[in-house]
Amino acid sequence: MSFSTDAWTANKALYDTIRAMPFNVALKEGSLSEDRFKHYIIQDAHYLIAFGRALAVAAAKADDPDGIVQFSEGAKVAIIVERALHADYFQRFKVTPADFESTPLSPVCHHYSNFLIATAWAEPYPVVLAALLPCFWIYAEVGRAIHAEAASPNNYQAWIDTYAGQEFHDAVAAVIATTDRVAAKASPETLKAMHHAFTRATQLEWMFWDSAWNLGDWPV
Repeated sequence: MSFSTDAWTANKALYDTIRAMPFNVALKEGSLSEDRFKHYIIQDAHYLIAFGRALAVAAAKADDPDGIVQFSEGAKVAIIVERALHADYFQRFKVTPADFESTPLSPVCHHYSNFLIATAWAEPYPVVLAALLPCFWIYAEVGRAIHAEAASPNNYQAWIDTYAGQEFHDAVAAVIATTDRVAAKASPETLKAMHHAFTRATQLEWMFWDSAWNLGDWPV
C-alpha cells in the first residue's frame, strides 16, 4: 500500500475523534460561540504564517521542479488566500490588526508552529511532507464532513465552503500524490520517521481544536 493509505489507516481513530470534537460539532450546528471561533481564527492566522514558512522550506528541498512550484504556490495560498478568509472573520468579529498582533500564540499553536518549522529545516524532504500533510488532509475531510451536515444558515459557512470546496481538495490530492511518490523511494528509516511525523502532526491537529474550544492560554 501507499504511504498515505498506511498513515491514514494508522491514524483513522484519531481523525474520527477530531471530526466529533465539540468545536467541530458546534461549528457544524452553527452554535459555536463567537469567543471560541475568535480564539481559533486568531491562532489559525498565527499558525498559517509558520505553515507557509514550512511550505517554503519544503519547496527549497523539493526533488524536482514540479515540487518547487507546488509548495511555493502552497506557501502563497497559505499566506494570501486563507488570510483573506481570516480577514473576513476578523472584520465580522471586530478583531483589529492591533488585536491580532497583541495576541500571543497559544501554547498549542506555539508547539505546532515550532514542530513544523523545526521539521522543515532539520528533516529530509519526505519527512517534511509527512509533517505537513495532516493539516491539508484533515481539514479537507473535516470540511466535507461538516458541509454534508451543516445547519443552514450558518455563521461559519465561508469557513465550511473553503475547506469543502473542490479547489482545496484538488490541492490536497496533489500533496498526497507527491508524498506517496517520494515515500516510494524512501529508506525504511525515513519511512519510519515519516509515520512518526504524520502521527505527531495529527495529534497536534486534535490539540489545536481542543485548545480553541477551551480558550487555551498560557497558565503562567
